[in-house]
Amino acid sequence: MANLNSSFLLFLSLNLFHIFHTAIARGGERDSGFVDKTYAASGRHLFGENHFQKLNTLAHGYMTNSDLEKAIKAFHGRCGHLSRIYSIGKSVLGVPLWVMEISNNPGKEEAKPAFKFIGNVHGDEPVGRELLLLLANWLCDNYMKNPLATLIVEKVHLHILPSMNPDGFSLRRRGNAKGIDLNRDFPDQFFPMNDDFNKRQPETKAIMKWIKEMRFTASASLHGGALVANYPWDGTEDKSKSYYACPDDEAFRYMAKLYSHSHHNMSRSKEFEEGITNGAHWYPIYGGMQDWNYIYGGCFELTLEISDNKWPPANELRMIWQYNKMSMLDLVASVVKSGVHGRIFSSDCGEPLPANIAIKGINYTIKASEKLADYHRLLVPGQQYEVMAMMPGYKKRTTTIVMGDEPMTVDFILEPDISLSSSFLPNHCSNRSSLKIFKLVSKPHLQVFLTLVLIIAFLCFLMKRKAIVNHFKVRKSVGQRRVSAV
Repeated sequence: MANLNSSFLLFLSLNLFHIFHTAIARGGERDSGFVDKTYAASGRHLFGENHFQKLNTLAHGYMTNSDLEKAIKAFHGRCGHLSRIYSIGKSVLGVPLWVMEISNNPGKEEAKPAFKFIGNVHGDEPVGRELLLLLANWLCDNYMKNPLATLIVEKVHLHILPSMNPDGFSLRRRGNAKGIDLNRDFPDQFFPMNDDFNKRQPETKAIMKWIKEMRFTASASLHGGALVANYPWDGTEDKSKSYYACPDDEAFRYMAKLYSHSHHNMSRSKEFEEGITNGAHWYPIYGGMQDWNYIYGGCFELTLEISDNKWPPANELRMIWQYNKMSMLDLVASVVKSGVHGRIFSSDCGEPLPANIAIKGINYTIKASEKLADYHRLLVPGQQYEVMAMMPGYKKRTTTIVMGDEPMTVDFILEPDISLSSSFLPNHCSNRSSLKIFKLVSKPHLQVFLTLVLIIAFLCFLMKRKAIVNHFKVRKSVGQRRVSAV
């Protein structure tokens, strides 16, 4: 009884704010000021038992944060030939945010698309962190045995963050250690919120920095409390609960259906047609991670609700994994099994150009990578598209493609626009060529290289100085002879 009372008091001290609110899948107790409570409460509830009564049993059979870190390192130790692990930052309480990268060339920049999975955005939705470890180990075990596993390892750079909110998990609550819903902490496109960098949570800052550095093609975050694939937009300009399509609505619907139809029973949902939903049509949220990815990161992200029960018994995890396994694999593989891919080069020197790719009729552009100038554009099969490559100082190039069931490769060669004045012309070739000299010299040998340059310069100076001195000596002796001759 004493243990029960102490557990109850601990729960009240950490979660008083959360007890009296509905726990919905994407919704949050951190009221952004825009969610209409009359329909926000229509989300799925945590199963009937009171939360505090499950406090001592919720985590039984789930990995602790310490267990999770050990599992990640054990995975890398066993599968180091196709993985690397790294941390993108720390939580409020200082827990590392560990990421596993899976590829046949982990850590190497290649002309391949990158995909990321993020689990445990909400602390009380831990199924995703368990499934993502199962996914990583399945890929390792089935590489060179299963065609889909081999395709993903060799053609995609897959990054997996099992837990974005380890503090919330350990505290058994939705928000982080400061009680903030991390899926309301991103800058919003419709309303001025979360624009102060210093007020953002460290977990949010880490994700934003990661996305800007890695250039992901597509992504998915794993949640619990419903069974549906959610896609942008998540909010509306007028705060209404209505369907609000983003420019790539068709592509997002294609991705969402791919997940739901590969799932054991998501597509047979009676609540969501075909197991998918537009976020704003379900209920709008603001400051979410999904929309920020698409707008600022050039990344097509889905929000996947993968379990009706936010925190199911641990003995159900294997079954949930089997229900979601093909969906997760097919979604990752879609970044190479569909869409248009290619590289962009300059016609005058053949160097890669980090140009923009646009599709006529879709108000959205993606940028090719800086170093390799590769691009990966998700498109719906069975349609015709006009693809445009553009870059300031170069002539635009356009080509028409018809997307079938297979991906297409379209490389572009852009010509400098000679009609522009020289001050507006790009200088990629000369800049890149000059940088090659320094790239050829590795950092450990750079000091030796510079020392040799200085020695050679000094020797040249001495030789030139000697030549000048000899020149004046000759002139002086000739002058003396001339004087005496006179």
